[in-house]
Amino acid sequence: MSNQELLIALYTIVRREIRRFTRIWAQTLLPPAITMSLYFIIFGTLIGSRIGQMGGFNYMEFIVPGLIMMSVITNSYGNVVSSFYSSKFQRNVEEMLVSPMPNWIILVGYILGGVSRGLVVGCGVTILSLFFTDLQIHNLSVVIIVTLLTSVLFATGGFINAMLANSFDDVSIIPTFVLTPLTYLGGVFYSISLLPDFWQGVSQLNPILYMVSTFRYGILGVSDIDVYTSFGIIIFFVVALFAIALRMLNQGKGIRS
Repeated sequence: MSNQELLIALYTIVRREIRRFTRIWAQTLLPPAITMSLYFIIFGTLIGSRIGQMGGFNYMEFIVPGLIMMSVITNSYGNVVSSFYSSKFQRNVEEMLVSPMPNWIILVGYILGGVSRGLVVGCGVTILSLFFTDLQIHNLSVVIIVTLLTSVLFATGGFINAMLANSFDDVSIIPTFVLTPLTYLGGVFYSISLLPDFWQGVSQLNPILYMVSTFRYGILGVSDIDVYTSFGIIIFFVVALFAIALRMLNQGKGIRS
């Protein structure tokens, strides 16, 4: 395929993915906004007023970056895992596999679709947060880069989950039993500096901690983890998961019988 044909193929997949989640916006975009509003009200306003300051900021300001990142993670992941598994279940993914389109275009197309939804929801949650606190951006470049890398990482993870899934129940196992606990224990609602040394070490095994801390640095200028170390770890996971996903797709894992 020529470069122009590759771009057309990629554009077609991305456009289809974006139209998919915007068409059912009441199921894909509205629930995260409502959920995060409840987090802002309950944790930020009601509980936060009793907690006081954390990391030199009031509690609402401290948790806002974590909640924005949480919405980016869950929606980037959820969009790809549901979309690709549905295509696999309906067996229309086979049409793409037998076409001249290379597999990496398929993978990148689905990832960009997940990134698009993650960014749209993340922007929506950011706008909502302005009704509850004044949001100051310390380093815009860090905010943009870590958001893009995180959404790419979890969109790729959703693709791998969809390839391994054999039923719709399998689609929800990883988000429920792995992704949600890691997110809640990733420093969204607290600073790991409050933990004993042993548990700080355990927390550093959680990759989501590095994303949340780096994003918080971009917004507030404070981080539990060195920013450069965080970027290195995030990039490593992005490259590793992309390579795994592409290899699985080339082998037809979970698709070819």
